[in-house]
Amino acid sequence: QVRLVESGGGSVQAGGSLRLSCAASGLTFSNYGMDWFRQAPGKEREFVAGISLGGSITDYADSVKGRFTISRDNAKNTVYLRMNSLKPEDTAVYYCAASYRRIGVSPRTGYNYWGSGTQVTVSS
Repeated sequence: QVRLVESGGGSVQAGGSLRLSCAASGLTFSNYGMDWFRQAPGKEREFVAGISLGGSITDYADSVKGRFTISRDNAKNTVYLRMNSLKPEDTAVYYCAASYRRIGVSPRTGYNYWGSGTQVTVSS
């Protein structure tokens, strides 16, 4: 059974930092491109960051460029999202998603697996 489990969310003040983790099990992690998405209340889910299956290619939404960093450790079957300089508008539930044999960082469709999310709340 495949599982993606996010952790590391919480409540922080604006300007603070968090590191999210997404631990994968039940799959060959290195065969999957991995992305982070987020969904704020009343809004559609949006792409945040993506990383290729080998980890050499990354991509970011304009709203988080320069503040967030995605990385992965294939030996630990885990993808990370380091979030610095957090803003209240970063408040959302953050999800990781896996895309089989996606060598680069696109397309951002046809994800095979999703996690259940972790809440991030940034107060002003």
